[in-house]
Amino acid sequence: MDDILTIFSTPRPFKGPFDLIQRNAIESWIKTCPGCKIILFEDEEKTTCKVAEELGVRCITSVERDEFGTPLLNDVYKKAREAAGSKLIVHINTDIILTDSFLKAVIQVLDIMNGKPFFMSGRRWDLDVNSQIDFSKTDWQKEIIELAGNNGDLHSLSGMDYWILPADPPFEILPFIIGRPGMDSWLVYKSREIRIPFIDSTAAVNVIHQNHNYPQKKNHFFKIEKERNLKLSGGLINVMTLREADFILTKTGLEEPEFPRIIFAKLALFYPWRLLLFIKRAVSYSSAYK
Repeated sequence: MDDILTIFSTPRPFKGPFDLIQRNAIESWIKTCPGCKIILFEDEEKTTCKVAEELGVRCITSVERDEFGTPLLNDVYKKAREAAGSKLIVHINTDIILTDSFLKAVIQVLDIMNGKPFFMSGRRWDLDVNSQIDFSKTDWQKEIIELAGNNGDLHSLSGMDYWILPADPPFEILPFIIGRPGMDSWLVYKSREIRIPFIDSTAAVNVIHQNHNYPQKKNHFFKIEKERNLKLSGGLINVMTLREADFILTKTGLEEPEFPRIIFAKLALFYPWRLLLFIKRAVSYSSAYK
């Protein structure tokens, strides 16, 4: 399987609640993607490589960062591609629990696309997870999926926590600051701009986001990094989300979005339409990241 898929992530320091959250996430990747290569990038406090060794996954110790110590997307992708040796790379946030549906969906789309490039992401279920998952239990996936359905919330169409791309993307990855607004929406925009099919896999994939606070927002430089990302993306006029997906992945194949999402998909690159959405997105981003 390592020739098909490589998973990589840039964890926070393994301290406090993030030690539990990130261990749950990484162990779920190991369990649900057997044989896939998993790569972690060392964090600023140098706790990640110790955990990577413990869990038996690879850790890359050096990556380009901005002056505040935050990793840059282009160098993370470059190093992940060099280490991957697979058809696809998956950039995923280290708070996301995967289930078997993830790898099944990837294999399904690979078969459908028959060698053609695609970009795929999906929505997550937000859930409070306060304990270590017992991955030795055969029904751990069933339990957490049921828990998310009963007590969790399906995130909005703007929330993307995994990004599946060709190992050699047909466009240049820009030096976005990881974890700040603008990065994921630009990936959608770029894939749509160069006519790579963008697939929303929400209907076929169950992924769980473990709720947590966002201490980085308290940093004085968070706003600086956010503004840099938005400027690099070309501004909010280029912001796109899962709403602009070309196709919806179901368990039976790819389908065009239903109304009204089909309008967003068909008009995604029509400039007057994007201009109309500009104000709405400006308000949304302002409230989400103030």
